[in-house]
Amino acid sequence: MSSSKHRAWTLATGDAESLVAEARKALFVMVGFLAILWLVQLVNFADHYHLDNYGIRPRHLASIAYILTAPFLHVSWTHIESNSGPIFIFGFLAAYRGVVRFIGLTALVIVTSGLASWFFGPTGVGVGASGVVFGYLGYILVRGFFDRHGIDIMIGLVMALCFAYQFTVLLPHAGIGWQDHIGGLVGGVVGGWIFRDRTATSASRSSLRGESGKLASATAATTGSAATAGPAATASPPTQGGTGVYAGPRADLHKQLDDLGL
Repeated sequence: MSSSKHRAWTLATGDAESLVAEARKALFVMVGFLAILWLVQLVNFADHYHLDNYGIRPRHLASIAYILTAPFLHVSWTHIESNSGPIFIFGFLAAYRGVVRFIGLTALVIVTSGLASWFFGPTGVGVGASGVVFGYLGYILVRGFFDRHGIDIMIGLVMALCFAYQFTVLLPHAGIGWQDHIGGLVGGVVGGWIFRDRTATSASRSSLRGESGKLASATAATTGSAATAGPAATASPPTQGGTGVYAGPRADLHKQLDDLGL
C-alpha cells in the first residue's frame, strides 16, 4: 500500500492541527447557530407565536419560500429544547471537518427537508429544525466512507448506535413531521457525496495509477531482458576448458587436428 493511499485513511500531524482549528470554528458556529434559534424563539414567544405563520403549508405555492424560514421556528419551548441538543452535537460533528462545507450542507438539508414537507406533509403549518438534525445525522453516517477517513467512520457508527432511537421518528407518526425528517436524512446522505473530500479521493486514484505504471514498467523491463538474453544464450555454443567451440574430453586433440587442416 502506498503512502498517499495510507494517508487518505489516517490522520497526519499537519491534518491534526488543521482539524483542531476547524473544530474550534465549528464550535463557535454551532454556538452562534443555537443563539439564533433561541433568539428567534424568544421573539416568537413574545409575539404569541405569530412567526409560525412563516412555516411550511404543504402544497400551498405561496408558502414554498418558507422552507428557508421554517427550520428557525418552533411551536413551544419544549419543541426547541428537544431539538437543541441533537442539532448541536450533530452540527458540530458535521462541521469540524470544514465550516465552508458545513454551510453548504446546511443549505442543502434545509431545502431537501423543506421540499419533502411541502410535497408530502399533512395539512397545517410545519416548523422546526428536526429535518436539519436528520440531515446532519445522515451526513455523519456516510462521510467517513466518502472521505476515506477511518475516524469519521467510527464516529458515524457510534452516533448511529447512540441515537438509534432517533430513527423511530422516520416512521409515520401523528403530529410529527416525519416527511421532513426523511427529506433531511436523504439530503445529508447526498451531501456526503457532494461535499466529499476530493483531495483524499484524488490521492487514492493517483496512487493507484502510479502503482499500475510501476507494474507495467517492471513487466516491460522483465520482458525486454528475457528477449535480449535469449538470442545471446542461443548464439554462444557450450565451451569447456577455454577451447571455444570444442568440447568434450578430447577437445584439445580436435583443435590441434583442425589447426593442421586434418
